[in-house]
Amino acid sequence: MSPLELVAASLGVLAVWLTVRQNPWCWPIGLVMVLMYSWIFLEVKLYSDMLLQLIYAGLQLYGWWQWTRGGAQHDGRQVSRLGVQALGLGLLAGAIGSLGLGYAMATWTDAAAPWWDAALTAFSLVAQFWMAHKRLECWLLWIVVDVLFVALFLSKGLYLTAALYGLFTLLAVQGWRSWRRDLEPATA
Repeated sequence: MSPLELVAASLGVLAVWLTVRQNPWCWPIGLVMVLMYSWIFLEVKLYSDMLLQLIYAGLQLYGWWQWTRGGAQHDGRQVSRLGVQALGLGLLAGAIGSLGLGYAMATWTDAAAPWWDAALTAFSLVAQFWMAHKRLECWLLWIVVDVLFVALFLSKGLYLTAALYGLFTLLAVQGWRSWRRDLEPATA
């Protein structure tokens, strides 16, 4: 465990906690965290995760804009559900991204866990996109992805990061409950 990992993990907890509470400050804090984690993952040769963090940097800015200026009235997004078609397309995009990135990492790099890491990367991007649009289903996908990330990070000796993702799993459960409550009055 390095001091950089400790600071990044602390910022990650804060960012996800703010996300559960629908506080737009989750996005700039998350931006700092993902930039720090891109360096950490480069050092342990989890290249898909490193790339994921760099893409997250752009998605942090996109999410911040969506939460503060997105939506039909340009006054920010409200919690909503995905339709069946959008859900299917998102999961299909995750599967295709998993295969493409996994093949690239397995073929052209010395990645430590090319297929596993690539799948978690691709589905994390789907979850992050859904989160930027405040889609309730993002939390269910985060729960699955975070549990699998815990196992990956334990296998690489990133114990603090594994614990962080365990905490992310618990926060995702809380996010699901909280956002579902916010959705119910709007649909009643």
